[in-house]
Amino acid sequence: MATQTTLPLNGRVAIVTGGSRGIGRAIATQLHSAGARVVINYASSNSTQADQLVSELNHETTQLRAIAVRADVSDPDQVKQLFEKSEEEFGSQVHIVVNCAGVLDPKYPSLANTTVEEWDNTFNVNTKGAFLVSREAAKRLARGGGGRIILITTSLVGALMPGYAAYAASKAAVETMAKILAKELKGTGITVNCVAPGPVATELFFAGKSEETIKRIEDASPLGRLGKPKDVSQLVGFLAGDAGELVNGQVIRVNGGFVI
Repeated sequence: MATQTTLPLNGRVAIVTGGSRGIGRAIATQLHSAGARVVINYASSNSTQADQLVSELNHETTQLRAIAVRADVSDPDQVKQLFEKSEEEFGSQVHIVVNCAGVLDPKYPSLANTTVEEWDNTFNVNTKGAFLVSREAAKRLARGGGGRIILITTSLVGALMPGYAAYAASKAAVETMAKILAKELKGTGITVNCVAPGPVATELFFAGKSEETIKRIEDASPLGRLGKPKDVSQLVGFLAGDAGELVNGQVIRVNGGFVI
């Protein structure tokens, strides 16, 4: 078995926003297993899940390897405090940031039936949150190699399915931002990429969907199944490591062929 010092992300600090459940939880666990010290960011409603994950990741170790930090990614002051807390607790600059925090309206309204409040809330978390996290990361991540900004978006940007106008639009903006940021960080050794999952078996996906709808989506996949959180987290783990260094400014869709 690999020792802690031989793990690919040993000595690095990673922040995972929305890291207490679903895909974010799988990503936090993946980065931790690769040797990173992990900061699990969560919203106020998910404190129990975040604390439970921290307990699991710190089990059977004498060193602090994971912490939970509450922060609203749409609030610039709280995002700044998230980075400050991470640096303070681990005595190190942050190396890896994965922005997984996001919201989706489970009513799946048409654009004509989307309220201004729901539109604003979707963009506030999904787009403004990604901007604030990326902006802080661009200022604070370690330079000279190993710096990674990974933004979780969605394959719905390519699928263009009715009922997802606000959600897909909010993520499309993030994908454009990421490509530009990758160029702006030239010379820093920091890469910026988007990972865009298709249908993945999480609470966010199942919310508001009937069994018939879920079966129809499964059948539409060439692989005949929904994605699993680990399908996404394993790719994020690759991008976060040294082996993924040349992948930069890209949007990588992880959907089993559901959307090409």
